[in-house]
Amino acid sequence: MIFKGDAPKKLGKYSHEGYLYRKLKSDRVACGICPNRCILAPGDRSVCRSKINYDGKLFSLAYGNPCSVNTDPIEKKPLFHFKPRIKAFSLATTGCNFRCLNCQNWEISQAKPHEVPYTYELFPDDVIRAATKSHAQSIAYTYSEPITFFEYMLDTARLAKKAGLYNLWVSNAYINQNPLLELCKVLDAASVNLKSFSDDIYQKLNGGRLQPVLNTFKTLHTQGIHFEIINLVVPGYTDDDDMIMRMCTWILENIGPNHPLHLLRFFPRYKLDRLPPTPVSTLTRFRELAMQLGIRYVYVGNVARHEGNHTYCHNCKNLLIERLGYRIPTYNLVGNRCKFCNTNIPGVWHEV
Repeated sequence: MIFKGDAPKKLGKYSHEGYLYRKLKSDRVACGICPNRCILAPGDRSVCRSKINYDGKLFSLAYGNPCSVNTDPIEKKPLFHFKPRIKAFSLATTGCNFRCLNCQNWEISQAKPHEVPYTYELFPDDVIRAATKSHAQSIAYTYSEPITFFEYMLDTARLAKKAGLYNLWVSNAYINQNPLLELCKVLDAASVNLKSFSDDIYQKLNGGRLQPVLNTFKTLHTQGIHFEIINLVVPGYTDDDDMIMRMCTWILENIGPNHPLHLLRFFPRYKLDRLPPTPVSTLTRFRELAMQLGIRYVYVGNVARHEGNHTYCHNCKNLLIERLGYRIPTYNLVGNRCKFCNTNIPGVWHEV
C-alpha cells in the first residue's frame, strides 16, 4: 500500500535521489527497484516507507542514516560456506518492501525513517572507515530489507570492493532484474530468503509474490554469486511436506544441489505471536527429506546442538565444520577440499 500524501514537506540531510526510476506525466515517478513497482504522485511515500516523490523526483530518505549497526560473526547471517569465522560489519536503515506477519525485526522494518528512536550518521565512506576500525573483513546489508536502501547499499558496496572488503547481502530477494545485475557487480555472497513455495502463502504471510524471488535465485546463480537459501518453517503456513518437496525439486532442477539450504525454527513474533514454535522433529524430518532428494548441504537453524548445525562432506560424510553457536571448534577443510577424501566442497573458503 502506497502512503498517499505522507511525504515530508522538505528534504532532509539524508535525502538522496533514487536510482533506476522513471519520470511519468503529471510529475509522477515509477520506482524500478522492486516488483512492487510503486507509482508515486508528488507527496506520496512508497510501500517500503523509505522513498518519496518530492517535486517530481524520487528520493530515498535514509541515505547514510542507519538505525542498526553492529559487528557480527558471518555465521549469524547465516552464511556457512563463505569465509568462516570472519566478522561482518552489519547495518540497516528502516523499511521493508514486505509485510511479514512473523517479522523478527518489525520495529525497524515496518517503520519510517523518522519513527525510530535512535539512528547513526554513516555515509558510505564512513561505513568503510568504521568497518576497518572494527577489524571486520566484510560489510553486511541486513536486519531490515536492504532493497529499500538500495542506493546507500550500492554506493557503500562499491567503496567496500575498492577497499578489499567483502559485500554480503541478507535479503528477501524481492528485487527487479536491472538493480540486481548492478548489485551483482560488487556482491560477494548473499543469504536470501525463500519464505514459502506457495504464491498464495507469499501473499498472505509476506505481502509479496513467489516468482520474483525465484527469478532472483536464477540470476544470482548464473552470475556466479555464492548464495545460501533460508527457509523459515512456520507452523500452519510453511510446514507442509509436499511444499518442501516441491521447493527442493525446483532448487535441484534450476540451480543445482550445491547451494546450502537453511531450515530455521520459527518462534512466536509480531502478528503471529500466538503460534507455537516449530517442532524440532519437523525440522529434522525436512532436513532428511531435502538431503534424500539430493540437496547436499542442509542445515537446521535456531536449534542449539543439533546435527544440522554442522557441515559434513557430501562424499565421505565426515565432519568438516563443527559449530557451537557462532564458534567453530572443529575445522577440517584444507582450502576448498575435504581433509579426509579431498572432495571439493561448494563455497568460498579460506585459502591454504
